[in-house]
Amino acid sequence: MAGSFGKCYDPTGAQYGIPTYPWRYAPNGLATRRQLRARGLRPGGQPIAAQLMRPRYRRGPLVAYLYRLDRAKPVRPMTAGKRAALAKAMRARRTCPACATDAGYVIPTSLGMCVTCAYPATAPCAA
Repeated sequence: MAGSFGKCYDPTGAQYGIPTYPWRYAPNGLATRRQLRARGLRPGGQPIAAQLMRPRYRRGPLVAYLYRLDRAKPVRPMTAGKRAALAKAMRARRTCPACATDAGYVIPTSLGMCVTCAYPATAPCAA
């Protein structure tokens, strides 16, 4: 492999300590956390098997860790308590602290309140 991808190719792990592959060149049987989640799996406490590296201009490389598919475990099912806690958290993010109503969307942290309370002078156009 030539160019900057050659710097990221270390299948033995001699340079980085773990096997390293260029972006999009991972061997079969390895997956990132997102790829595991898309298959309904999780790493399940296994160590990192390898990494992907993507060099960037003027910054450090992007790194994605890879896990073995054969050692991955299924995702734990959602419990009723966890579902209720997530619903409560989302309700709190949608509730405006100024008018105490459900805005129907997540309140922007930059405003700290719903758009109607933040900009009361601007009324919606009746076109």
